[in-house]
Amino acid sequence: MKITSRLILVMIMGMIAVNVHAGDMSNKEKRVIVICAHPDDAELATGGTGILFSRMGYKIKYVSLTNGNKGHHEGTKNEIAIRRYNETQEVKKRMNCEYEIINNEDGELEANLKNRMEVIRMIREWKADIVITHPSYDYHPDHRNTSLLVQDAAFLVNVPKILPEVPAITGSPLFLYTRGRYIDRQKPYPDIVVDITPVEREKAYIIDAHESQIYEWLPWINRSNKIIPDTEKVRIEYILKEYVWKRGEIKEKDRPIVEKWYGSGAKEVKTIEAFEICEFGRAVNDQDIRELFPMFAR
Repeated sequence: MKITSRLILVMIMGMIAVNVHAGDMSNKEKRVIVICAHPDDAELATGGTGILFSRMGYKIKYVSLTNGNKGHHEGTKNEIAIRRYNETQEVKKRMNCEYEIINNEDGELEANLKNRMEVIRMIREWKADIVITHPSYDYHPDHRNTSLLVQDAAFLVNVPKILPEVPAITGSPLFLYTRGRYIDRQKPYPDIVVDITPVEREKAYIIDAHESQIYEWLPWINRSNKIIPDTEKVRIEYILKEYVWKRGEIKEKDRPIVEKWYGSGAKEVKTIEAFEICEFGRAVNDQDIRELFPMFAR
């Protein structure tokens, strides 16, 4: 075959196009969706990890499957729902994330077909690489039903004939459970722990956006006699103590997992967020996890 200058140019352009395409694939923007039951659940369980991911260029979306309209002891359901919606909008500003609220009644979430399709839609539209939800053994029925809905969606997000108007995902996301209030006796150890020590205060600042919950509803429902601070600086310290450090305490069973992911830097880890892999989604090895969690030591 006679090679002309035009053919050489075409071949060179073809190789450039292949290399650019390969680069785009390897550097694909990672996308995380956290699907929880109520406005504030995602921030409390994953806020630090979300901040770290965001700083690495990941796109983050928080979802509440209920409007939270019964999460207060004062006001009408509509007033509570509006207030909680406004708090999520403040979270969007502070964290630079997306936030969607599904208009289900607080305390009445059902793991039904309608809500399953809604979860499948959101995961597909977000083109998620990582999906995070509540553990199935959590204390609140809305949490447990949210977990079941996400589990049921884990395989179906890949099935084209299910919800065909929204294109199916071609590769399964990694599905994760957050740490719940109680221990799963069948799997007491987390699979992944993320060091959020460097962003403790940033997480506290994000949680602070949920004023109706942190400073009013939760102290009331928990019958707390603690004095709620009235200045921003002291409030951040209050959240650090009550919601970041307590929930992020490293338990004895966590230490081997911290050492696994952080190696020689494990001694510097003071506060964590812990996750368990849901086996209904993407099967991963340690290398896959390190690629999805670039904050881990290589």
